[in-house]
Amino acid sequence: MPTAPRPITRRFGDDGQIPNNPDLPVVILQGALDPALSPDAIHHIQRGNGWTGNWVWTVFDYHHWHPDAHEALSVASGHADLMLGGPQGELFRVEAGDTLILPAGTGHCRLSSSGDFAVCGCYPQGQGRYSTCRAGEGRDRVAEIARVPLPDTDPLSGPDGPLIRAWRGSAEDRG
Repeated sequence: MPTAPRPITRRFGDDGQIPNNPDLPVVILQGALDPALSPDAIHHIQRGNGWTGNWVWTVFDYHHWHPDAHEALSVASGHADLMLGGPQGELFRVEAGDTLILPAGTGHCRLSSSGDFAVCGCYPQGQGRYSTCRAGEGRDRVAEIARVPLPDTDPLSGPDGPLIRAWRGSAEDRG
């Protein structure tokens, strides 16, 4: 069962290469999961909270973003240094048990990792058929970001999880 860590949030502006999300912050949940959970167990939690399109792999080693989907990345094993927000963004060290929820448009890139680094990725219901744009590409797709619907649930904690509190407050702020 996931724990309820205090979320870390970060906002990133458009840097000309990556649009990021002007309305929603990245939400980082350090130690939200038992680091000994298997990918199957992590997927069971994610799917049980309505997040689908589940996969296990790594994070691309180039800056990229998704114009048409929010994405959750739960670290299943190992550790990595991820750059969020594009080439001029912020570096985060993530390790087994951590979860990151990236709003549509957010740049992300793996700079380095341990040999056993793996993440369990997933998307809110209906967003599993997403597109990937590299840094500097897809400028004609930026308007799609604002149309991506907010999820009804947090991928780990359901309808009352930290993601919902962070993003619903942001949505209310923008009116």
